Amino acid sequence: MPEYRILLTGASSGIGMKTASLLAGRDWEVWGIGRDFSKTDRALLENPHFHSISCDLLVREEMNAALGLVRGMAAKEGGINVLINNAGAAWYGLHEEVSPERISAMVRTNLEIPMILTGLFLRDFKRDGGTIINIASVTGEEYANPHGAAYGATKAGLLSFGRSVFEEARKCGVRVTTVMPDMTDTGLYRNADFECDPETLAHLQPETVAEAVLYVLDQPEGVVVPEIMLRPQLRRIRRKRQ
Repeated sequence: MPEYRILLTGASSGIGMKTASLLAGRDWEVWGIGRDFSKTDRALLENPHFHSISCDLLVREEMNAALGLVRGMAAKEGGINVLINNAGAAWYGLHEEVSPERISAMVRTNLEIPMILTGLFLRDFKRDGGTIINIASVTGEEYANPHGAAYGATKAGLLSFGRSVFEEARKCGVRVTTVMPDMTDTGLYRNADFECDPETLAHLQPETVAEAVLYVLDQPEGVVVPEIMLRPQLRRIRRKRQ
């Protein structure tokens, strides 16, 4: 079994938290970056293979300090060889109603930070082998995303970025996968006027997306899964009560 040493962003809740739990449960070392771990599952925080790093990635000084800490700790184990770009931000509504500050936060969180982190680790991955997994969204492949134009654009950019980096680095043994979940029962829609429909067939669970990440990592050497799209059986949302 491969020995993975993983850097995971957005690890404190939702898809990131479930992914961290699953991977640390394999006894792989997971360094999880998040803004606030106060509501994170205690079982994960107590797992000796999970290392929580409190950090706001949008603050460059905090990001640099966190990466220095992670690199120092991981060096003792052989260095990071898996990067999972999971952190995400979303605001929904007619585009003219989304503030410039929120647009900037989405672009930076969903696209700029994954680009920066990938660039920082890619040289090592090309030399020693490594895996990059980007958690995007089905909106990245949709024809149009009304009421989510900016969010969908960032995820389309992340999908394109992943495809390009894979073609650049595949000859060096680097694996790149983009996972594209549909409606998932997380806090991503707290800034929307809709939420997941409670019908179990109308949304995904975070554990399902985490299992897709594990599937990617479980592939034998030389096998790459470039893209995974996950959809619930039913296409349905529920409007929030005012």
